[in-house]
Amino acid sequence: MKHISFAIIGFELRAKRTRKRVFLKEMNRVVPWVELVGLIQPFAANGTGAKVGRPSFAVENKLRIHFLQHWFGLKAPAMEEALRDVSQYCEFARLDPGCTRLPDETTILRFRDMPEENNPSIQFLATINATLATKGLMLKSGAVVDATLIAAPSSTTNSSNERDPEMHQTKMGSQWHFCMKAHIGLDTESGLVHTIVGTAANFNDVTQGHGLLHGEEEVVFADAGYQRAKKRPEAKGVQWHVAMRRGKRRALDKHSPWSNLMDKAEQLKASVWARVEHPFRALKCQFGFAKVRYRGRSMNTVQLVTLFALSNLWTAHKRILQGVMA
Repeated sequence: MKHISFAIIGFELRAKRTRKRVFLKEMNRVVPWVELVGLIQPFAANGTGAKVGRPSFAVENKLRIHFLQHWFGLKAPAMEEALRDVSQYCEFARLDPGCTRLPDETTILRFRDMPEENNPSIQFLATINATLATKGLMLKSGAVVDATLIAAPSSTTNSSNERDPEMHQTKMGSQWHFCMKAHIGLDTESGLVHTIVGTAANFNDVTQGHGLLHGEEEVVFADAGYQRAKKRPEAKGVQWHVAMRRGKRRALDKHSPWSNLMDKAEQLKASVWARVEHPFRALKCQFGFAKVRYRGRSMNTVQLVTLFALSNLWTAHKRILQGVMA
């Protein structure tokens, strides 16, 4: 008969530094937990005045679980099971399954619904960006604006027998997509997102361009979808550098010195506004948010804001940790 080793019960003599373990360790160090818990505390029931029933979990425990859901794309039932199966999640959430009970999916779901009612996600973004600004990572001298499509379920097999009325279809290239659109404003120097707007997919990018500015920019970089941004009625006193349309750029005479200068100028523009693709990569590839998870734009936009706030921490985590170590 084989004996049970200590590794089976969670005590390993040689624990490998997996990517998930390293990621959670780094995020634990860079997330401003005290400030974020202080934002949620007035809205979250902590059970201190309860006379009967089970005591509530601490706000920080539930916030850590909430972030785990965003990072690894887990719904409430899957998150409950993951807490029981993956010891790293319990360690990050500061829960000991051997000594205390673990939150069930109802507890996790109620905390997830709480941000939609009180909408602290905007405050999350502002608090995280303020923390990064104190470390010199938000210069706010320029901005990049862009948008990306987030797919939505097109199935009509639901109680209303219709697709989500707050989403819309749009054509990209030769294909039609049913989705919503996430518009973001990005700081050119640090590459950090400061403004997020969620709309239906049929909204033109240029209509949201000026709403993505925080008011302190001097220059704004954008792709060809924002051609007439500086001519709109709400145009502010900023200098727009908008990419030339592809057809017009392909038509440039390669033998003309003036055309060569224009082409180099377009390359410089592209080297700046291409930075906006990094938050989109973190959103869709790092955190797996390639498809909306809720019905309607409101709650999906709340999740988008939270995800971009967390992506800012992921983008700047090495610089933050280097500053801490220094």
